Amino acid sequence: MMGSPISATSPAPPTLDAFEAVLGRHDSATLALEEWCRSRGLAASPRIAAKLVEGQEQAPAAEIEEALKLTPDERIVMRNVHLSCGARVLSVAWNWYVPQRLTPQMNEQLRTTDIPFGKAVADVKFRRRTLSTVPGPAFNCPLETISTHRAMLMLPDGRPLAYLVECYTAANLAP
Repeated sequence: MMGSPISATSPAPPTLDAFEAVLGRHDSATLALEEWCRSRGLAASPRIAAKLVEGQEQAPAAEIEEALKLTPDERIVMRNVHLSCGARVLSVAWNWYVPQRLTPQMNEQLRTTDIPFGKAVADVKFRRRTLSTVPGPAFNCPLETISTHRAMLMLPDGRPLAYLVECYTAANLAP
């Protein structure tokens, strides 16, 4: 007697909606990208590394300065990074933040290591407030951007910590 053929099914291809759902579950883009990297098996280790992009410093636009609500003794620092899982660059991000609202150790990590912002400052227990999500590229995003997010990271006392522009690349949906 012949049995029914066994059909091999491959997992469904990733979708932008599924990716956005993972991003929406986390205050930290780093944690979302780690979850995405792990669930998709994008690298042997789902660790997200931030490669600092040198020479891309940009003065913050007036809207960023206003949004961060600086006091007279505060300033804004910009950090431009490529967030990668293994060899895949999953995000190109600009992060304008107020270093005086962080510890000296956090500032040192952000200045000198490949630790992503969300991991370096996790102890401040920030919350994410999405400002906009745009399909495709916006701001200075690479052409292969599938989604651009603008967001604020807020401290528990309600003060803004950082203003973010995140360009999520097509590498997130590639097989």
